[in-house]
Amino acid sequence: MRRSTAGTTGIAVAALALTLAACGSDGGDSDTSSSDADGASGDLSAELTWWDTSDATNEAPAYDELIKKFNEEYPDVTIDHETVPFDQTQNKFKTAAESGSGAPDILRAEVAWTPEFASLGYLYALDGTAALENDFLETPLSSNVYEGKTYGVPQVTDTLGLMYNKALFEEAGLDPEAPPTTWDEVREAAEALKSEAGVDGIYLNSGGYFLLPFLYGEGADLVDSEAQEITVNSPEAAAGIDVAASMVKDGTAVKPTANDPYGTMMTLFKEQKVAMIINGPWEVAGISDDPNFGGIENLGVAPVPAGSAGQGAPVGGHNYVVYSGMDDEKAEAAAAFIAFMSSAESEAFIADELGLLPGNADSYDMVTNERVALWADAMEVAQPRPWIPEGGQFFAALDTMATEVLIQGKPAQGALDKAADTYKSDVVPDYSLR
Repeated sequence: MRRSTAGTTGIAVAALALTLAACGSDGGDSDTSSSDADGASGDLSAELTWWDTSDATNEAPAYDELIKKFNEEYPDVTIDHETVPFDQTQNKFKTAAESGSGAPDILRAEVAWTPEFASLGYLYALDGTAALENDFLETPLSSNVYEGKTYGVPQVTDTLGLMYNKALFEEAGLDPEAPPTTWDEVREAAEALKSEAGVDGIYLNSGGYFLLPFLYGEGADLVDSEAQEITVNSPEAAAGIDVAASMVKDGTAVKPTANDPYGTMMTLFKEQKVAMIINGPWEVAGISDDPNFGGIENLGVAPVPAGSAGQGAPVGGHNYVVYSGMDDEKAEAAAAFIAFMSSAESEAFIADELGLLPGNADSYDMVTNERVALWADAMEVAQPRPWIPEGGQFFAALDTMATEVLIQGKPAQGALDKAADTYKSDVVPDYSLR
């Protein structure tokens, strides 16, 4: 797993149970840096609003527990924790920041929002603050860097992996401890699953994001941000999408439904009618808790299979960012809060409570939640997306492409050419076409 300092770390399930009392109290980087920022933690005084886009019922209470621990160390820093709807927050924050009124001091920002907000001048650069003195995974941290400055830190990270049904693998004579590592091996496994277990091999969702492993596997990407070139319709990209299309055509993969393909994928997987899917850690709880599936012990997770150029899956998640419209004293308090919330202990607590993947590299040695441990190897091949202000706008055209190819059976190259034209006209007009 890539880290922000030299070396790597794997996910280990520690024997020592993590308690809330450990949060922020072991002398780690976040606590030392936040306390030393102006001499002592008690010197900081501010009232901060945090817009949190996590689930208000199932996730926010765990963050409230951490806020209580934070206030034991920083009694004069008040955190107004507001849960806000994820699908409304991007535009709501931009509107408030542009008007100079009503923006929160701290925001839980989806990774693609961070470079966009930074480019608009809405975020406070955290370089030199306590917030950056934790040891973060390199790939998740990369989404916070824009034009040489760092505007946030990872709150939670994720990626895509090959999720599979161990019992069905055994029924088909496949080793559940040796899942497919290439798309060709997926084909072979699918044949065995159909002939021996009587189930479909894999369901490929017709969402553009879920086809990125096919592009990455051929060494392709959506754009080359350094060269300012649109590459989504490169020969390598077309080769990758052709692999996915051929799997649908030859029956290796179930043809996605036109209506709610994602929901259909999840239903079939939970009901053990399809043995493999490409999805992320956000679905682990729903799968393992479903009475039809057979529990977490029946769920396998592996890195996305490789194409001819290797393996790769997109990194996702959310960041802590700070609004630029505040004075340095208030920003210092915000940085101290972020340092505490993203410390190894705090993120390990969240991982154990909620099953979310930490962005802090040191958290993984403390985590006891087996749902997190499943993703160790998959995170090793997570790679950055193009971290440009327009990065969040790439997927509408990519979704159209995926529907045309996987559901309508149109040629990959033509559908990718249309996506490239849309990128040029609507997303990155200054970029050149291939």
